[in-house]
Amino acid sequence: MSRAIDYASLTLMDALDLAILIEEEAKERYEEFVDQMELHHTPDAAAFFRLMVVNETKHGMQLAEKRRALFGNESSRMRREMLWDVEAPDYGEARAFMSPRQAMETAMRSEVKAHDFFAAALDRISDPDVRALFEELREEEVEHKHLLAKEMAKLPPTPDVNPDDYADEPVAQ
Repeated sequence: MSRAIDYASLTLMDALDLAILIEEEAKERYEEFVDQMELHHTPDAAAFFRLMVVNETKHGMQLAEKRRALFGNESSRMRREMLWDVEAPDYGEARAFMSPRQAMETAMRSEVKAHDFFAAALDRISDPDVRALFEELREEEVEHKHLLAKEMAKLPPTPDVNPDDYADEPVAQ
């Protein structure tokens, strides 16, 4: 839970701004993972993370459109430093030679984090409009988890080998 946010005093505009920032952070982290997977010649994992960039971008744009329709260009009180890794995957999740399944498992953990964030925040929110938005966002995370589980079920089982065993040790240049 992000400590710099006073959930009891969130307005609907604040909640939308916070949700937009969460989507932006996740999108940027997935972009970093795309770059890492391409660097490690892991195109399948890069392709999956690229798909997640598209999804996070789309969701952020939907939230931004809703915010603009309700509040125009009114300045935001929410700042990026008020949150950290609400939905974004942990930096340590990216691995050389990641399989698509491992990439999806990373995304699944991020969807669980986001769900838990919105569920925990609901306990502190009294404004009915903000509660409704956070309930909607929490339920979207459930939907995302189901979609990921469905896609993971289509993949072959994880191999018995550990991709980290094939990573080169750092060497002096």
